[in-house]
Amino acid sequence: MKTFEELGVSEEIRRAIEELGFEHPMPVQEEVIPYLLGNRNDIIALAQTGTGKTAAFGIPVLQRIDTSSSATQALVLSPTRELCLQIADDLSDFSKYIPGLHVVAVYGGASIENQIRQLRHGAQIIVATPGRLIDLMNRGKVQLDSVRNVVLDEADEMLNMGFSESINAIFEGIPDDRNTLLFSATMSKEIERIAKNYLHDYKEIVVGSRNEGAENVNHIYYMVSAKDKYLALKRIVDYNPRIYAIIFCRTKRETQEIADKLIHDGYNAESLHGDLSQQQRDLTMQKFRNHLTQLLVATDVAARGLDVTDLTHVINFGLPDDIESYTHRSGRTGRAGKKGTSIAIIHTRERRKMREIERTIGKEFVAGKIPTPQEICTKQLYKVMDEIVKTDVNDEQIAPFMDEINRHFEFFDKEDIIKKMVSREFGRFLSYYADAPEIEQPADGKGSDRSKGKARERTRQRGPRKAEQGYRRLFVNLGKAHGFYPGEVMQLLNKHLGGRQQVGHIDLMPQFSYIEVPEGDAAKVMRALDGIRYKGREVRCNDAEQGGGSQRGPREGRQRRDSQGEGRRERRLAAPQKKFGRDEWMQFLSPSFKELRGEEPDFSEEGWARRKPKKNK
Repeated sequence: MKTFEELGVSEEIRRAIEELGFEHPMPVQEEVIPYLLGNRNDIIALAQTGTGKTAAFGIPVLQRIDTSSSATQALVLSPTRELCLQIADDLSDFSKYIPGLHVVAVYGGASIENQIRQLRHGAQIIVATPGRLIDLMNRGKVQLDSVRNVVLDEADEMLNMGFSESINAIFEGIPDDRNTLLFSATMSKEIERIAKNYLHDYKEIVVGSRNEGAENVNHIYYMVSAKDKYLALKRIVDYNPRIYAIIFCRTKRETQEIADKLIHDGYNAESLHGDLSQQQRDLTMQKFRNHLTQLLVATDVAARGLDVTDLTHVINFGLPDDIESYTHRSGRTGRAGKKGTSIAIIHTRERRKMREIERTIGKEFVAGKIPTPQEICTKQLYKVMDEIVKTDVNDEQIAPFMDEINRHFEFFDKEDIIKKMVSREFGRFLSYYADAPEIEQPADGKGSDRSKGKARERTRQRGPRKAEQGYRRLFVNLGKAHGFYPGEVMQLLNKHLGGRQQVGHIDLMPQFSYIEVPEGDAAKVMRALDGIRYKGREVRCNDAEQGGGSQRGPREGRQRRDSQGEGRRERRLAAPQKKFGRDEWMQFLSPSFKELRGEEPDFSEEGWARRKPKKNK
């Protein structure tokens, strides 16, 4: 294994990167650095996220800067603001001992005036997002005439985000006498087109294989019904108590919904998507990097540039539309030589897409079995015991309180105290998984009509979901289509009840919802919500167990909205019919028509009918 000195890295840069913990170059660095320092030709480097690409292009670019000139000599383009800032910070760290070298990051979502002032003071290296750089070029605030090195980092992602025209415009403003370095995780047709148009006599350096998945990442899939995906997610998280993960969702709406449900269920989670302000996104990412947040629920674009080296898991809450996105997702874990796991929670319709990903990345997905309640509780119990054993005790701080503590626990023996300590930390899992809903994993195949019929029969036998013990299940005629999500549920309840309302399980459907509240609060909640208006829609709230929509849901809800009279008519029709004898049936016949034609029917039998008289022609 070579050293950075053998690769030709200068002493100033070696000193800086050694302080950052760099000991030996990673494969992509060992391939790229000497080539860029020696030949100065164009390069396409294909390597997974987290393999040390920033140092691979950053070290040679820094070493080739002429610090005696303040002109911009290198340009690095990145797809997102977060990645832009990350690259700029890394380059500043690498050049810590190079006097007179300045790196400036320019990106959207921040004051352009402040960035213009920084550029006026001189910047030998500009790290930019395409959109903001085009804006500065149009204003004449950035000069690229002296640029000799151009780096496109995460080039495939830039093209996926629609920056192709912006990249073309930027290259038109850069001298032809330049070196172009293109770094990408995948080699698509768009990348090949960019290479053909803007790279000259380039060398392709591949770490691993083209479009290959990260080497240190295991790929596991859990096949569940679409309605059970969230329950499966909870079990996977519970089975891995020390999980530190990004949960990828396909849309901003789904991202916020999953994050809200996790937070409501007591998990340490945050959402990250494009609808958040830049300040909110920065705060969320900072908390996640500092391990203050355990689960980050994010969209693909929002998570770009999130440089976290110790992620244990990446969880795909459904597979992305394109294979390149899955490659980038899974590359978030297993970085810097560490092991990682990429989990896909999918339903049967996504099986074909999974097989396509397997062929492309050259890795096989392993079928996972949803952890059972007993397995999860055992794992969590060991975690609690381990934390208690490893808890550090400061004798000096606790000494003044020991007399009171001993007096308080003098009537408890050691075993009772241990039980209480463990139950306090462990009780939530025991209470939830005691009555946890069953998750049936579909057979890993197309299945036959017979098996589907059996599954439907089991569903019918199982019936509607029952409320947890001590809770009442209520029906509300608002659903996802009306913008009704867990956050809105809590706001609506707290607003109309005048305080914080305890809520159990929430089931959100497109047109209606079920919420569980303590039995003692059920009547109060129904009175508070029934008849109010939500976004112009009249709200109906009633007991789901007493015909409030537990089985017919929206249909009964619509019928009840028609009129009070029609609601009373439903109850009469639903009541069991009384069987009448002959004398009792006669009272329903019109007095003006008492004679029957033909043989008199047997009124004790069901299904009889009175014949109408024929009209005289």
